[in-house]
Amino acid sequence: MVSQTPASLIVIGTSAGGMPALVQLVSQLPAGLPAAVLVVQHLAPTSSGEHLARRLATASPLACALATNGQPLEAGHLYLAPPDRHLLVRDGHLLVTKGPRENNFRPAVDALFRSAAAHHGAAVVGVVLTGLLHDGTAGLEQIKRAGGRAVVQDPLEAEFPSMPESALSNVAVDYVVPLAEMGALLTRLVQEPPRPAGIIPEDIKLEAAIAERIVGSTEQVARLGTPAPLTCPGCGGSLWQLNEGQVTRFRCHTGHAFTLGALLDDSRRELEETLWVALRMMEERKNLLRNLAGQSGVAALDSESKLERIVELKRHVNRLREFLLNGHNDPLPPEIP
Repeated sequence: MVSQTPASLIVIGTSAGGMPALVQLVSQLPAGLPAAVLVVQHLAPTSSGEHLARRLATASPLACALATNGQPLEAGHLYLAPPDRHLLVRDGHLLVTKGPRENNFRPAVDALFRSAAAHHGAAVVGVVLTGLLHDGTAGLEQIKRAGGRAVVQDPLEAEFPSMPESALSNVAVDYVVPLAEMGALLTRLVQEPPRPAGIIPEDIKLEAAIAERIVGSTEQVARLGTPAPLTCPGCGGSLWQLNEGQVTRFRCHTGHAFTLGALLDDSRRELEETLWVALRMMEERKNLLRNLAGQSGVAALDSESKLERIVELKRHVNRLREFLLNGHNDPLPPEIP
């Protein structure tokens, strides 16, 4: 097969349940596909990713490999984002970077989708497959705003429907199809005459530049939105709520970015961790008071006061434990004696 500069980009994002779905999809794409295929599959940072690339290569006639920084984009090739690295595009080449996490992911689907939208506009087809949470929704909307097309796996057949459902709830998706029909659809879309190139919105280009580490000052991020009374879970800096698009999003000047759903998940986790720390501290204080009350030489009145405080602490401890454990739908253990 003779490689050529791709007329189109197919960018695919997936998470939980993604590898079986990817294998089924790429097996349907022909060797002569006039597009480059870029894939973000959420991976553990400690994974090598090589076995996943080999698995895709075994199933597909495309040339499949882990992406490397500076590699030229070529038609008929599939590039898989390496673990713990964002996959971006610029000037017909791949950028593989260790930039700030987005929605707590690296690689992030949103980062790839936005980069493709900023540099290839109407020539991009964005695809969201099975997965948990919200990554890919904001990026898919940006692909649409830049003139590209949006394809989503039918959530009724997705092993984990959260990502497809989030995309469908927030983006004017062009096609919702089962995996068995997706390969033929993508092949047809990239074989159609090129769509007219439109104007790429400035906010998309600026966000892409931030992810590429070209810009990233507070003044530049302030151009994208308005200050929010929130701190970034990634670095503790200030957050701005972004003004453009229908998906509510937040960004700090160092590059961390979050959808509203991802930010809510972060705040829930932080609150739970804080409450577990408070529970531990109250139990330790109860134990200290119990030891003091039992020591010889402690006045009876003082000992009685400590015992009353122990009873009060036990009540607070058990209420807090009940609140925390009920959130996991676990049966409550017996109260602390």
